[in-house]
Amino acid sequence: MAKLKDRIVKNLNIRNKRASFEYHLLDKYTAGIRLVGTEIKSLRLGKASMTDSYCYFSENELFLKGVHIAEYESTGYQSHVPTADRKLLLTKRELKKLKDKVTNTGLTIVPLRIFINDKGLAKVQIAVAQGKKLYDKREDIKKRDMERDAGRRF
Repeated sequence: MAKLKDRIVKNLNIRNKRASFEYHLLDKYTAGIRLVGTEIKSLRLGKASMTDSYCYFSENELFLKGVHIAEYESTGYQSHVPTADRKLLLTKRELKKLKDKVTNTGLTIVPLRIFINDKGLAKVQIAVAQGKKLYDKREDIKKRDMERDAGRRF
């Protein structure tokens, strides 16, 4: 059986692949994430999923919903809740700016990726986004197919 140090992911980069397909990304921010218990250990093993995740405001705080961080396998009875809402850590100025964009213009906040920075802290890259229409999604599919075909030719 492999040791725990061998299974730790060196460059953690968990992506939300559907975000760029579903939304026009306008502004990007990097936020800290408040983790409890064994969540950071599971993240370092790369056991997280960001499908259907989004951010929402509760009072003047920003929370991340829909991120699944698997339970840490070597823990006893004190494990974390895999789908709990997690608080994002931003400055008051950034929170106010984001809240104004969301409430006044009808935009949404979407998480793009979770990563570990140079200091070993877990961070989340979020973006202010506007939803795409069906015809925009079709255009993206056409572009992707054309680029793939062009790559095959050469």
